[in-house]
Amino acid sequence: MTAKVQGPASYFPSIEKKYGRPVTEWIDLIRVSPLSKHMELVTWLKAEHGLGHGHANALVAHTLAEDAGK
Repeated sequence: MTAKVQGPASYFPSIEKKYGRPVTEWIDLIRVSPLSKHMELVTWLKAEHGLGHGHANALVAHTLAEDAGK
């Protein structure tokens, strides 16, 4: 039995479907951005790449949490 994906990653299938790019590309963009604060990154994704707030927030939250765990 597969556990249901929860948290920010639960948005990933709809992000890929809506924006036509794999989540790994969005994560790479976040990591190479000169910005580092959560809301700065969310605002940037929304303004420069046309993401909705929830999708941008999920990508940033996931990426920053993953990077903090390294």
